[in-house]
Amino acid sequence: MNIKFMKRLSFFILAFALISINLFAQSGVNSEVAMADQMRNDGKIWVVVGVIALIFAGIIVYLIRLDNKLTKVEKELNIK
Repeated sequence: MNIKFMKRLSFFILAFALISINLFAQSGVNSEVAMADQMRNDGKIWVVVGVIALIFAGIIVYLIRLDNKLTKVEKELNIK
């Protein structure tokens, strides 16, 4: 294998290992989040869920339109 590839791969493995150590450090914290509980009780959590769903839907629509445009350009380039 390429040495550059191996260096990059080892860097990413090290980075993910360090990230996972940070996540394990937070496991001792109480899992109850007062803000999330309050939002659930008020019914505002559904607003947050709706906004996130709308953002993801927008990203999906954008990617589909972009794919269609790229397909059209590729077809035009192959014809010429």
